[in-house]
Amino acid sequence: MKIVCLNGSPQKNGNTAYLLDTFETTALELGATVDHVHLNSLTYKGCQACMKCKGETDACAVRDDLAPVLEVVFNADVLVLGSPIYFGEVTSQMKAFIDRTYSFLKPEFAGSRLIRGKTLVMVLPQGAPDAANFGDVYPRYAGFFKWFGYEKRYEIRGLGLNEPGDAAQRTELLETVRDIAREIVNS
Repeated sequence: MKIVCLNGSPQKNGNTAYLLDTFETTALELGATVDHVHLNSLTYKGCQACMKCKGETDACAVRDDLAPVLEVVFNADVLVLGSPIYFGEVTSQMKAFIDRTYSFLKPEFAGSRLIRGKTLVMVLPQGAPDAANFGDVYPRYAGFFKWFGYEKRYEIRGLGLNEPGDAAQRTELLETVRDIAREIVNS
């Protein structure tokens, strides 16, 4: 099983990274292959609306640091997107990646270029402690990824994670992360 974990946090060692590392460690222990990418360390643009992926090529035509990441994601069985919620939304690093996945859609929106049956996990830590705040983020993006063929989709939300290290203190949250990793790898 091929898993790709994308860290959309600008912080390399924050709560998002800790939760992703917990997922990755569990998956590796169970025999999965895991690629990890820290998006903030790359130089890339969002979608340029050139539409070349809908005619001239079957992939995103923008050649930057994100191009090989899109290829790895294209071929992976499981995509884990980790992003803290900033101003009620995924980070700009993650949003630019998501926008570039537009290239996964066939011309005229006639389906996805991806093989169906993939799995999506979204890891979304937020400072706000109330689950009602920003609860719209996951359903919005899960809908797009369902369109791409991600038939299984999971949300992991960490509420009230304000300071680096807060996630490490949330035993129940960490067990949820491990349980989801086990379920995915063992299925």
